[in-house]
Amino acid sequence: MLSELKSIAQLLVDNKLLTTIGVIVVVSVIRRLILRHIRGDSNFLSEDQRKWISRTKNGAFSLLLLFLFLFWNTEISEFALSLTAIAVAVVVASKEIILCFTGSIQRASSRSFRIGDWIEVGNSRGEVIEHNLMATKIQEIDTHHGHYCYTGKTATLPNSLFFSTTVKNLNFMKRYVYHHFHLVIRGDINLYPHIPALLARIDDHSEDFLDVARRYNHVIERHAGVDLPGPEPHVYLSHADTGEQHVHVRLFCPTERAAELEQLIREDIMTLYCEKLLPAADGKRPESADAAASDPPAPPANS
Repeated sequence: MLSELKSIAQLLVDNKLLTTIGVIVVVSVIRRLILRHIRGDSNFLSEDQRKWISRTKNGAFSLLLLFLFLFWNTEISEFALSLTAIAVAVVVASKEIILCFTGSIQRASSRSFRIGDWIEVGNSRGEVIEHNLMATKIQEIDTHHGHYCYTGKTATLPNSLFFSTTVKNLNFMKRYVYHHFHLVIRGDINLYPHIPALLARIDDHSEDFLDVARRYNHVIERHAGVDLPGPEPHVYLSHADTGEQHVHVRLFCPTERAAELEQLIREDIMTLYCEKLLPAADGKRPESADAAASDPPAPPANS
């Protein structure tokens, strides 16, 4: 029995290609079984499931890479020596691959983000769902239009981007966000006396989460070590070059409710404008203009 095992082991060592194929198949099967067990029957993956899936994939790849390096060590050494003359050409040709590997090391050492975080890389924003030695995969999120919802698109970012593009961690925006929007008001209307009433209406809309928002804002300040804007809503006005007034509103609110609160506040402002401000502005026309509008036009002079 022992002699048979030795002969099988010697056969596997002599046939390295066959052994390598067999190891790859076994590792792939085990990897797939583990991933299927982690996923289970869930239609949507939780953050912990995504972390374990990423760890399993990276672990299987690292184990397979280590085996291939050790098993083919002699051949790799001979091949490396044969490449000495064209080493510069190989480095230039594989520059992007090297940058991806080093970008992965830079990400791991700086701990700039992890699976489940919201990040912004260039013009891409999304939740990290997977990362490996070559690339990082994100589930795209639309934050440019104030909805903070998934677009259904998946973006794969090469890790080389981390050297040339700023990586912003938006993780705190998963729960609460500083939401900004503005409205354009036409006409010569004084809006400043109505700002306290608008703030009171915004407080009514924010009453159910304002205490939690204060605590969460304090946690973010302690974590970031900076004095951030407070959680209280803020309204301020500005004027465009063409004369319109811009009503700017800033909220610190739950991310999933940002669009809903924006619509409620827009409704309040437009109701105030249409029911009170606009009729008042129409009633302030000069009497001379009204008299001129009511007088019949003068007859044309006879030539």
